Amino acid sequence: MSMDPVMTSTPGGRGIAAMSERALTLLVYGLSAVVVGLVALLMLTPQLLRFEGLDVSGLPAFHATLNGTTALLLLLGVIQIKRRKPDLHRNLMVAAFSLSSVFLISYVIYHSQAPSSRFGGEGLIRGVYFFILITHVVLATVILPLALFTVTRAIRGELGKHRRIARVTFPLWLYVTVTGVLVYMMMAPYYGV
Repeated sequence: MSMDPVMTSTPGGRGIAAMSERALTLLVYGLSAVVVGLVALLMLTPQLLRFEGLDVSGLPAFHATLNGTTALLLLLGVIQIKRRKPDLHRNLMVAAFSLSSVFLISYVIYHSQAPSSRFGGEGLIRGVYFFILITHVVLATVILPLALFTVTRAIRGELGKHRRIARVTFPLWLYVTVTGVLVYMMMAPYYGV
């Protein structure tokens, strides 16, 4: 019996649950690289895919709402697993991951349409803003593969691995969502300027 080199011999299995460790790693890092590359391209070339008449001016506030809601869901999810309510934990984390996915799609749409905005604050607040922004951007690129690995470990039933990576993923993901809201609040006066 020959085995597909990408999949293990899990009964009835295809998909993430049946993927070999190598295939899963390639998928997660490959998908993360594509997403980060697309976002970087759009940041470097704003309005690259511009559609005339498409109004995206409300998306930054929508993104802040998604980030704030995701932060709340993450906190509630952790509380529920500590209370030994795994079904509720799973539902909250699926919701958090789903909102983060909607955020990512909307973020790409926004940056494909909107002109660049510059932060206009001066003095100490400028330094604070750029510290928050830089740590947010760096950790946002890190959180994507971490979140994907955390979710796939749960899907595969690898709860020990899931718990270990979730201990790293949770605080970083929470930081990214909270700082996403802060960046919006600090940038709000300068959108479209």
